Order: sequence, then C-alpha cells, then structure tokens
Amino acid sequence: MKKTFHTVLLAAVVGLTYSCKNETKEINNPKATEVVDETTEHDHGDSTSLVLNDGERWDANAETTTGVNNMIALMNSFKEKENVTAYPKLTQDLKSEFKMIFEKCTMTGEAHDQLHNFLIPIKDLLETLPSSDLAVAQKSYDELSTQLSIYKTYFK
Repeated sequence: MKKTFHTVLLAAVVGLTYSCKNETKEINNPKATEVVDETTEHDHGDSTSLVLNDGERWDANAETTTGVNNMIALMNSFKEKENVTAYPKLTQDLKSEFKMIFEKCTMTGEAHDQLHNFLIPIKDLLETLPSSDLAVAQKSYDELSTQLSIYKTYFK
C-alpha cells in the first residue's frame, strides 16, 4: 500500500506541476525542480521552511483552503485516538482530501512553492499515521494536527 501511495503521490506531484498553470519557463524553475526532487528523495525538511510573503499570508485558492479545512475537521472529529485499528480509516479519509488539494490546485509562483512546503510534511505523516504501533500512530496524529494548524498562519 505504501508503494501505491508513493506512486500516486509522485504522479500527483508531477501532475500538479503541470496542472497548476505553470508555463514551461516556470516548470524548469530550480525551485519547482527542488520541490519535485525533495518529494522523490524523501528529504523534506520541516514546516520551518515555510515563509510569509513579505510578512503577509499567501493567497491560496478556495479549493486548497477547503481541503485543508476538511482535513482539520476530520482530525477534530476523530475520537478513537486510543484505538489503533481506527487510524487506517482516518488516514484513508485524509488522503482523499489531500488528493483533492493536488487535483484542484490553481496556485502558481512562490505561493505554489510555499504550499508544497506546507504539504510535504503532511504526505510523510499520512504514511506513518496508520501504523500498527499505537504510539507511532498517536505521534503522527499529533504532528499532523500541528502541521494542519499552521495553514492559517501562512495562507489566506
């Protein structure tokens, strides 16, 4: 399942690169290449790589904000934190929203790059969230909740 998710995510990242209305000139942009390379290599850094737009939040498309808000709602409604068998279903629901964010992205330029900086840690956490080890699943849940909560700090 991990391999399938990796394949789907890589396809989504590549598709996102082309579907986010980037021109060829922007696709060859070193920053865009860096994001794809980081995803491929799994060397993602952390949320501290996010930066504001000259002290202001980045404009995000409505579908992205809706998707992130839906993920936050799923996390907030999850009441089975002590049940290791409940995490795979939560993960499935979160991955569905995550996929929709990629499919409906219309962002470009630096705002798009910053969105990737926000999303990459989420991708990693979605891989460890359905762990059969309750402590690992709970840690991933907490980290994912923290990552999702910073969206409104960087995007409007």
